[in-house]
Amino acid sequence: MIVKLLAIAISIKVSVSSFTERVVDCFKLASPKALKTSLWILKITIPVSFIVSILGFYGALSMVSDFFTPAFKLIGLRGEAAIAFVTGVFLNIYSVIAVLSQLSLTLRETTIIAVMSLIAHNLIVETAVQSHTGSKAWHMLALRIGMAFLAALLLNLSLPSLEQVLGSDVVQSQTLTLANHLRGWAYSAFRMILKILILIFLLMVLQEVLREFNLIKILTAPVSPFLRLLGLPKSTSFLWIVANTLGLAYGSAVMLEEVKQGRVKKSEADLLNYHIAISHSNLEDLLLFAAIGVSIPWMLGIRLVIAAVAVWARRWYLTATRGEVFN
Repeated sequence: MIVKLLAIAISIKVSVSSFTERVVDCFKLASPKALKTSLWILKITIPVSFIVSILGFYGALSMVSDFFTPAFKLIGLRGEAAIAFVTGVFLNIYSVIAVLSQLSLTLRETTIIAVMSLIAHNLIVETAVQSHTGSKAWHMLALRIGMAFLAALLLNLSLPSLEQVLGSDVVQSQTLTLANHLRGWAYSAFRMILKILILIFLLMVLQEVLREFNLIKILTAPVSPFLRLLGLPKSTSFLWIVANTLGLAYGSAVMLEEVKQGRVKKSEADLLNYHIAISHSNLEDLLLFAAIGVSIPWMLGIRLVIAAVAVWARRWYLTATRGEVFN
C-alpha cells in the first residue's frame, strides 16, 4: 500500500514537473516573437499617434473633416459629425468617443457614426497589419472606407427616429499650450506602449500554451459552423476569435505568426481580412459605444451582414479567377 502511494506521489510530482517545464518552454518560445512584433507595431503606432496629435492641435483634422461634409449630408449626418469620423480613421475608438462627447448629436446620428468608426478606425496601423497577412493595403483601405459609407447609407434608410441628444454644445477654447499638449500625448503614448507590450506578450504565451496542450481545436470547434455561414475557412477560426476579442492591432502578433508558420495560407488570411476589416474588436469597442447609449444589435448586426457579403464576393472572385479552393 505504501509503495503504491509513493508511486502515485512520484507520478504526480513528475507530471507537475513536466507540466511546469512545458509552460516555461512556452514562455521562452513566445518572448522573442512578442518583442519583435511589439517593436514592429510601435514603430508604426507611435509616429502616427504623434503626427495626428500635432495635426489635431493645429486644427488640421477639422479642415479634413470639412472636406467630408457634403458626403455626410447624403447619409443623414451634419458636417460636424465628420470630425469624429476623421479622428477615428487615424486614431482609435476612444478618440471618437472623446470627440462625440463635445458634439450635440442625436442618438440616431451617433449610431451611424459608431458603425462607421467601428468599420474604419486606426486605418494606418491596422492596414499595415493586414498587408503583412495576405491582403493588399489599398484593397483594405478602399473596402473599409467604402463599407463605412455603405453601412451609414443603409442605417440612414432603416434606423427609426432616435432624437435623444447625446454629448454637449460645449466648445472648448484653445488655451492648451503645445508643451502641455505634448505632455498629454507622451503620457497617453506611455500607457499605450505598456498595453501593447503586456497584451502581446500574454497573447503570444497563450497561443503557445494552447498549441502545446492541443487546446486550439477545443476552443475553435464551437465557432467553425458559424464561420462557414460567413464564408470563412475552418483554418481561420482561431484568428477570427483573436480579432473579435482583441482587435487587429493587439491580435496582429498571432495573425502574423500563424501566416508565417504556414498554419493559415495567405489566400485564407486574405479572406479573413475581408471579414475582420469590417467586423472586429467586438468586445471592448462595442461596449464603449454601448456605454453612451448606442444599440449593440445595430452595431453588430449590420457589420456581420456586410462582412459576410464581402467575404463571399471575394471567395467567388478568387475561385473564378485563380481556381482557389477553400475548406
